Amino acid sequence: MQQSLTSRPIGPDEFAYITGVLYSETGIRMTPGKEALVTGRLDKRLRALGLRGYGEYVRYLKGQPAGGPELRQLINLLTTNETFFFREQQHFDFIRDSVVPQHEPTRPFRLWSAASSTGEEAYTAAMVLSEAIPGRRWEIVGTDISTRVVEGAQLGIYPLAAADKIPRQMLRKYCLRGRDEYDGSMAVGRDLRSRVAFHRHNLMENLGHLGLFDVIMLRNVMIYFDPETKQQLVTRLQEMLQPGGHLIVGRSESLNAIPSRLVMVEPSIYRIPGQQRG
Repeated sequence: MQQSLTSRPIGPDEFAYITGVLYSETGIRMTPGKEALVTGRLDKRLRALGLRGYGEYVRYLKGQPAGGPELRQLINLLTTNETFFFREQQHFDFIRDSVVPQHEPTRPFRLWSAASSTGEEAYTAAMVLSEAIPGRRWEIVGTDISTRVVEGAQLGIYPLAAADKIPRQMLRKYCLRGRDEYDGSMAVGRDLRSRVAFHRHNLMENLGHLGLFDVIMLRNVMIYFDPETKQQLVTRLQEMLQPGGHLIVGRSESLNAIPSRLVMVEPSIYRIPGQQRG
């Protein structure tokens, strides 16, 4: 039997090259000690390409055009996409109870799920806003660097087990149970999906064209960035908040060591000073 590629250790030079490409493209730094994670995620890709090991894969990468499809494949496979509905629910409660009541109703409420992965965070926010401000205008934008997960988020189809995290009344109102070929799945309803726009974007780029937001959610992402990358990102994000808008990070994260104009409201929730614009 042929030995599995996952049992072959990746050499330090190959690891450094692959993770260096990942860092330069996404700002995500994988340090030595993450070799098993890298090989575990790239195993199937090497098999699909008919390559015998990571030395061959590095040579293959070097022969590809800059920004080409293989680079997209690498990013898709190595970026972390774990999420679920109503993850860290305290954040959604804060949006409903503290942010929405202060919002100027003459303009749309805008929320950006800045590393939206497969869409659960953005659709959770959509359910919350639909309940909190019925009849009013609101918009949600979801972005992620992975083409694969953006395409999945646009479909809004999830394993039936994902429904366990959604409150029953919202599940009945906004989701559908799959039938026939979709048995064992659930789908976000068309009306809710139509209120959420997903796009592939790299957080390392200037995304000012997306406009200003009342809330930016960037949760459990900056733990993968080094201090310099965090600083650059926070500097850009604070300029994309409406005056008085909020940046929400993961509950295990903190911006305390990052100079910015943001003021902590409570752990993991930060506000840009200023009055809302009508």
